[in-house]
Amino acid sequence: MTTEYEPRDMRARNKQATREAIGAAALRLALERGPDGLASVRVRDIAEAAGVAPRTYNNYFSSREEAVCVFLNDQARRLGAALRARPWGEPLGEAIAAAAVDVFADPEPDRAGLSMIMSAPALRGEALKAFAMAEEPLAAAIAERAGVDRRALSPAVTAAAVAGAVRAAARHWLAGPGPAPFAEVLREALETAVSPHPSGLPHP
Repeated sequence: MTTEYEPRDMRARNKQATREAIGAAALRLALERGPDGLASVRVRDIAEAAGVAPRTYNNYFSSREEAVCVFLNDQARRLGAALRARPWGEPLGEAIAAAAVDVFADPEPDRAGLSMIMSAPALRGEALKAFAMAEEPLAAAIAERAGVDRRALSPAVTAAAVAGAVRAAARHWLAGPGPAPFAEVLREALETAVSPHPSGLPHP
């Protein structure tokens, strides 16, 4: 339990650790119970598996779907900051790809968990919310690196394209029979999304 005497950053770390533990427990229980397993998982089950009280669970999440998708929400929220952390002289497209790979593909996603999120309608909706929340801060970071007004259209369009590329890469990776790492598939998708002339498509 945190106290008012603990440093603020320690409290934040403890809260994040609790959030992640609850999310991991929700995902694990849903996977253990097979197709549509989340429907049979109770809040009490998740709280017990995470080692917290049901009230603590309710302080962090408003639904089981939100809890299962917590890792994806956290990844999406970090994307703009990850782009800002890239070397300033790095070309924009390369910086975006590297930032996204760092956030979404390191470590490699859990295939079973990602498959459930991408296939279950309610979870897919939570995933879309996560990517939508990522677009505005990512667009701001893109505008900053490109030296344009953050209210301009191009950063917003690029951010939306990046979010779409991550989703498309996830679907392609899950459907593919080969052992290609997700980072490789994601890079290819992002290169297509941010290229002025996407490979495989006719030039205008």
